[in-house]
Amino acid sequence: MTIRQAPEALSDKALAALHAVDDARPLGLYLHVPFCATRCGYCDFNTYTAGELGSSSSPQSWMEGVRRELDAAAELVSPVRKVSTVFVGGGTPSLLGGDGLGDLLDAVRDSFDVADGAEVTTESNPESTSPEFFATLREAGYTRISLGMQSAAQHVLSVLERTHTPGRALDAAREAADAGFEHLNLDLIYGTPGETDDDLAASIDAVLSVPIDHVSAYALIVEDGTAFARKVRRGEVPMPDDDVLAARYEMLDERLSQAGLTWYEVSNWARAQEHSGLPAPGSACRHNEMYWRSDDWWGVGPGAHSHVNGVRWWNQKHPATYSASLAGGALPVAGQEILTVEDAHTEKVMLRLRMRDGLAVDVLDDRERMRADVAVAAGLLVRRGDAYVLTDRGRLLADGVVRDILD
Repeated sequence: MTIRQAPEALSDKALAALHAVDDARPLGLYLHVPFCATRCGYCDFNTYTAGELGSSSSPQSWMEGVRRELDAAAELVSPVRKVSTVFVGGGTPSLLGGDGLGDLLDAVRDSFDVADGAEVTTESNPESTSPEFFATLREAGYTRISLGMQSAAQHVLSVLERTHTPGRALDAAREAADAGFEHLNLDLIYGTPGETDDDLAASIDAVLSVPIDHVSAYALIVEDGTAFARKVRRGEVPMPDDDVLAARYEMLDERLSQAGLTWYEVSNWARAQEHSGLPAPGSACRHNEMYWRSDDWWGVGPGAHSHVNGVRWWNQKHPATYSASLAGGALPVAGQEILTVEDAHTEKVMLRLRMRDGLAVDVLDDRERMRADVAVAAGLLVRRGDAYVLTDRGRLLADGVVRDILD
């Protein structure tokens, strides 16, 4: 595919940076599926229901756009560059069905060389999965499944406007394991108004009752523009309480650690090796680690974000506009930035400090190291070898620790 540069497309400087990357450097692909059956009240992701799209877009036109963007990506970053991770997110990728997700992975292989042993993940809504769905994905080459569970309490799911029943996520995890998936993640959300300690404890018990090797747990955030934010503004539900969120996080960490899962990023736990306590091979999400380490990834699909060699850009959000741009031979770029040295430094401190292996001491200048040492004295960081690592208490205050070091 020959790419015509539209007014909003990548600048010459950005394109030069893309071409300059060493072919041996790993590359991740994120593929965004923008379709959902319903819109959850707390969600601010770039997703659309069938009613919202009408006749302006369809899975077919979206897929045509994705194929074109994959071809363009391969042309710009080199078709010989191996893809080490593929992550299909949304939206609700499982609405495509097993065959549709298989076609999507085939499209990736048509454009790129996917490395042997690559991690290939898809998110799935428990309500749109089945034993046959998981068997088809396994045969297609997917290696990892991430299921949205959120809570085992029906009243919590109702507040979040989730449509699945509490037990369906657990059944889906068992079905995926039966299909041969060794790497399974369940997502939890904690701090929803009305959730009790017992509700969260029951959710953790439920997660640990199925054969998963990874848990992601996120505090409920009230995002501007969402239905949930409007309910908070009208006084229909209270804002999540910071003290409650901290206590729930501590409960999660304690229970998951006791069950043999270790934190490797502030909001993520993976099955630990028996002796080292580090994540077992394959249990941590390698694709997400690429984000936290500021590696290279190309985001394909409406609204997807990319980062390659210090260049960041994001696609047009609406599926119809996205597909139309690509059909016209133009990259669907909505905006871009080339990171300055200062930008890259800030991101490295912010992201690496959230990880279990911590932030290398030599990343910081003298003044920042002094501030990091103040955090050590306050019990928020610990010096472990040549790295600063968050303590248990520091994880609760990670954003503040980063601000104190950089300010």
